[in-house]
Amino acid sequence: MRTVSRSLALAFAAALTLTSAAAFADEAPAPAHPCFSIRDWNGWKASKTEKDVIYIKVRMHDVWRVQLTDKDSFLDAPDVHLVSKTWGPDTVCNPIDLDLKLADFHGMQTPLIVKTLTKLTPDEVKALPKEDQPG
Repeated sequence: MRTVSRSLALAFAAALTLTSAAAFADEAPAPAHPCFSIRDWNGWKASKTEKDVIYIKVRMHDVWRVQLTDKDSFLDAPDVHLVSKTWGPDTVCNPIDLDLKLADFHGMQTPLIVKTLTKLTPDEVKALPKEDQPG
């Protein structure tokens, strides 16, 4: 009796596996969500026209638009820099992945909360005003 129960359980598990595999095979693959590594971050610039936006240069040619929840009048001050902390993997794919602070050389830090994170197309990068293009 025990062998029959075990055989039935194994057959049921196999059928369930095949059914779920067939369901996944019918689904189209999800589009790849663009991400970047903090290590590939090469510079940033605060937007001159939008006080709640910074642009991050990644690798050689990628530019990401980071919209913050609040406007910060000190984003383009000459003596500030961005501090980014990672809590695990250094891959940034979503706004929650960026833990940013605006810091000055006196030790003051202001948290920046990211609202949206968008990878710009090459045409969008070209259309940026010269003063907004990250170094």
